Amino acid sequence: MKHPLALFAAVLLAAGATLATASPAPAAECPSGNFCAWTDANFGGQRMNASGDDEWWESWIADADSSWANHGISGPGVKDHVIVHEDAVQWPSDGGAATICLTPGQEVGYNGVANDRGDSHTWAMGC
Repeated sequence: MKHPLALFAAVLLAAGATLATASPAPAAECPSGNFCAWTDANFGGQRMNASGDDEWWESWIADADSSWANHGISGPGVKDHVIVHEDAVQWPSDGGAATICLTPGQEVGYNGVANDRGDSHTWAMGC
C-alpha cells in the first residue's frame, strides 16, 4: 500500500509547478490617468488615449473602436468612469446612447454591442 502522505505531497508539488508556470493575461498598455480605445479587439491595432473628455473622435478611430481600457485616477469627487457615446457630443447633442461604460481600472478586450460604434467619450461620476 502506498503512503497517503507521500501521494498527497506529490500531488501538491505537481499542482504548485503548474501554478508557478501559469502567467496572468497581459494588461492593456494604456497610460495611467487615461482612457484608451483600440481599433482591433484585444488591445490591438491603433490606440487613441485621452486624459479628458473627447467630444469628437478623429476619423481613424470614430466608429472603428473594438477594445477599451479605463486607467483613470480615482478619488473623492473625481470623474473616474468613462462613457463612450455613439455620436459626437456637440450642442445640442449629448452624444446619444452610450455604447459602453467603463468603471475605474476596467479593460474590455471586445464587446459585440459596442464594437465599431464609438464617436466620443466623456468622464463621469458613474455609469
